[in-house]
Amino acid sequence: MNHYEELGFAKVDHHRIKRKGFPEVIYCPGKTTKQIVEIAKSINKKKHPVLMTRASVEVYKAVKKALRKATYHKEAKIITISKTIPYTPNPKPCLIITAGTADIPVAEEAAVTAEFLGIKTERLYDVGVAGIHRLTQNLDKLEKAKVIIVVAGMEGALPSVVGGLVEAPVIAVPTSVGYGANFKGLSALLTMMNSCAPGVAVVNIDNGFGAAVMAHAIIR
Repeated sequence: MNHYEELGFAKVDHHRIKRKGFPEVIYCPGKTTKQIVEIAKSINKKKHPVLMTRASVEVYKAVKKALRKATYHKEAKIITISKTIPYTPNPKPCLIITAGTADIPVAEEAAVTAEFLGIKTERLYDVGVAGIHRLTQNLDKLEKAKVIIVVAGMEGALPSVVGGLVEAPVIAVPTSVGYGANFKGLSALLTMMNSCAPGVAVVNIDNGFGAAVMAHAIIR
């Protein structure tokens, strides 16, 4: 028996929620609005919660017309429908940190995804190495976290700093924020991959979603 639904242009994986603890997620870029709506309807029909990433306002309007319970998280560019995944029992939160204000959209993708996945989250934004006192004055939040997601562009140094201060695993997210030699996030990615701090893992550039899913796997 197939555990997916054949739509012609997509095979919707309805078994994923049993394997991973959450349903298939819809990545919107590269798909037509009609395709996105049909995939969302397929997942919703199974009474599974729906998450759509990198969604534009235009896509949201089309989804909202077909599925009235849709909610748009503008800064994260995420659409959610019927968040029903129960919270993962854990007294400690996933702390999401940004180096700068410009990194917040990627951090919000991580935060909204984590909350959708049932993870208790806290945010600590704009505490990068250019003013490290902003981070050190919030050490109590770092020490209370179960997992820490650190989102940073420019040279990407912040995850190493955090990783050297805490016991919790650190998931580093390089962003494409920065000037020319940042190479659209490549310099931050390489810095994070070469971190000398133990317990730091790295996801792809601007991949807040991937960081949240990894945090969910660690906490779960």
